[in-house]
Amino acid sequence: MRVPLSWLAEHVDLEPGARGADVAASLVRVGLEEEGIHTAGITGPLVVGRVLDLVKEPQKNGKTINWTHVDVGPEHNDGEGSRGIVCGAHNFVEGDLVVVALPGAELPGGFGIAARKTYGHVSDGMICSARELGLGDDHDGIVVLTRLLPGAELTPGQDALELLGLAEETVEVNVTPDRGYCFSVRGIAREYAHGTRRPVAQVFRDPVAVEVPEPTGPGYPVRLTDDAPIHGAAGCDRFVARTVRGIDPAAPTPRFIADRVRQAGMRSISLAVDVTNYLMLETGQPLHAYDLGALQGELVVRRARAGERLTTLDGVERALHPQDLLITDEVPGEPGTSRVLSLAGVMGGQSTEVSASTTDVLVEAAHFTPVTVARTARRHKLPTEGAKRWERGVDPAMTAQVAELAVRLLVEHGGGTADTTATDVLLGDGPAPSPTIALDAGFPARLTGTDVGEAEVVAALTEIGCAVGGGDGRLEVVPPSWRPDLRQAVDLVEEVARLRGYDAIPSVLPAAPAGRGLTPGQRARRSIARALADDGFVEVLSYPFVAAAVHDAQGLAADDPRRTALRLANPLSEQQPLMRTSLLDSLVEVVRRNVSRSLRDLALVELGTVVHPTPGAPAAQVLSAASRPGEEELAALLAAVPAQPLHVAGVLTGLRRPAGVGGDGSLHAGETATWADAVDAARTVAAAAGVPVVVEAAQRAPWHPGRCARITTTAGHVVGYAGELHPAAVAALELPARAAAFELDLDVLLAQVGASVQVQELSGYPAATQDVALVVDADVPAGAVEAALRAGAGPLLEDLHLFDVYTGAQVGPGRKSLAFALRFRAPDRTLTAEEASAARDAAVAVATERTGATQRV
Repeated sequence: MRVPLSWLAEHVDLEPGARGADVAASLVRVGLEEEGIHTAGITGPLVVGRVLDLVKEPQKNGKTINWTHVDVGPEHNDGEGSRGIVCGAHNFVEGDLVVVALPGAELPGGFGIAARKTYGHVSDGMICSARELGLGDDHDGIVVLTRLLPGAELTPGQDALELLGLAEETVEVNVTPDRGYCFSVRGIAREYAHGTRRPVAQVFRDPVAVEVPEPTGPGYPVRLTDDAPIHGAAGCDRFVARTVRGIDPAAPTPRFIADRVRQAGMRSISLAVDVTNYLMLETGQPLHAYDLGALQGELVVRRARAGERLTTLDGVERALHPQDLLITDEVPGEPGTSRVLSLAGVMGGQSTEVSASTTDVLVEAAHFTPVTVARTARRHKLPTEGAKRWERGVDPAMTAQVAELAVRLLVEHGGGTADTTATDVLLGDGPAPSPTIALDAGFPARLTGTDVGEAEVVAALTEIGCAVGGGDGRLEVVPPSWRPDLRQAVDLVEEVARLRGYDAIPSVLPAAPAGRGLTPGQRARRSIARALADDGFVEVLSYPFVAAAVHDAQGLAADDPRRTALRLANPLSEQQPLMRTSLLDSLVEVVRRNVSRSLRDLALVELGTVVHPTPGAPAAQVLSAASRPGEEELAALLAAVPAQPLHVAGVLTGLRRPAGVGGDGSLHAGETATWADAVDAARTVAAAAGVPVVVEAAQRAPWHPGRCARITTTAGHVVGYAGELHPAAVAALELPARAAAFELDLDVLLAQVGASVQVQELSGYPAATQDVALVVDADVPAGAVEAALRAGAGPLLEDLHLFDVYTGAQVGPGRKSLAFALRFRAPDRTLTAEEASAARDAAVAVATERTGATQRV
């Protein structure tokens, strides 16, 4: 929300000398978020000039330019008392007062002005149009000040920035969803009074504090109906309509209205439309103006019917949804004549749009429920200024007053006449009254940890507009009509805290109880992240929302459990409505984005949860906030929560180790990341967790069928997979060729972590090393052979690793030789050669029994 300081000053007394930064600081003090301080974006000399003479000069290109001499005041004129300027516009004559940007000035958009030669003349400045100054969209002619500011005292050389209000500061604040009343100058003015610690009653002037005359009779006929209320609430519970006739279609929008609409980030269109936008910005009440002559009968507010369509003001024809709330008109007694006029609270239709020939206007000021408008706006992707206010809640008590303000402005500036009749229709009892909230006077002190007495609580709540009753520690509070966000006691505590000052709430660190620390699982997760970082990986955090197409891109089978994903009821993006079932679902998008920005040598890793919904599981029920849920309700809620295991995944592309110069000065080539690097990363994770694992060949999408490894614990639990990604998946995901990846289930891995680490005494005796080469079938995993050797070697085995794999004629077809190095050590003595050989033979015997291995001589 953007608020010019002059507009704000009309409704609240600014502190002496207050600038934009001071106003923003006061608003931040009471919880609003500053977005910035804005001006028109014009710097340098911008002055009033009088056209002394004008010569039209036709050009060879068919264009005619004006060679003018302009008096820009003694301070800025050259030696001959003027400046020569070339201008292509033709809507001014000699003697007119215009706006001149002199050399050194800069106009909006970074457009710098300098003296330059053009069309055979040196143009020493520029005569400006409205668009060039940011005053509007008119670019066909320059600004003639005598027409723009009739009756104003103007002299050549006068500062045009101050004259046109272009030097004024505009404060922009970010309005959070619970502060919808701050989507108006009215709300910002009230909050500024709070921020300066001054009583609202003394410094605030409410723009809707106007007297609405009693109507002499019913106005334009309106009927409210709603056959599909949402959550039991009707879409429209109040509708006010006022008529103004005989408006001059050519009447210009007053400059103060046009300027303020423009400063708020909107464009000036016409008097009737500008008045509705101006009052929406000032009060927060969205309005709509209809061409009265285009209406054919009674206005009916209802839900959409099957097959209905509407062409909105943006020129788009829209298919309507049964929950869309509409404004329609129909001839009484003839239902077939019903015609859709607008999407209620969102956008009007073209059929009754106010045009350049409109003389009679019907002004609508209604009260719509937030949920109805919010859903319609999202359904049709129309986040209009009106919808933004409705979905945050609009004060239902000011509807008639804002309509009266619109009528007064149209009569005053459009020359129209207001009908003495008026429409004010309620559905049922009309808008629901504000609830009465019971508040323990000591609750704010307990919740904020500050000394807040009952008198201060009552004063703070009264200051924000609440009616406070009761006493002796038990208060009954009725929030003001413009604060629909205040619904329970904690909301009131927040109001007391922010008016007192968030800086008055002390920051107290909780005492850390002795004897507690990280759990084994937490220590293991940190060790894993640190180990991967030491191995050259960069940890990232991706959004867990994915599209169903990612499963197709990975080549998952139709019955793959990973395709069973949880769909969000209200996703941030309809293109990504699913929760990820694998970290690679979202991590590959981070890789793709980096590759698209020319970063191709990547090693990215992520630790995060995935969601595995159980098919047929009961849906979670919304619990009531009126009381604490029972054990059965909590159990049912937890049963509906899907499994969310913790995973770790990484992707490698490009060079694993870059090219460089060695210590001897020689140049060595870089090493490309391969499937082996992904497997090594998986081993690094397991080692950091302190869990031995077995690596064996496997097939699983999206990995290459011949370059995929399954990682299992020694107990046989599958932890995850690693290897090179399938070429088809790489192409579909737009990743570099030969990209490698791994993904492990840390919940499975960490379940194998012991409660405590058993520390063994280091032996000071020498080790005995034995090598053994075993011949096995080619399809026997090396990990299985290694596990068998470990199982048979006994307690003397200190280390075992594979150092060579051989295939060839010496071992025969379909066979391979695996060479292992075994290191033995005793804690209390030097091993003899016989003891080491016996341990080796025992290991070989178990390997022969389990894998069919034969020792190669």
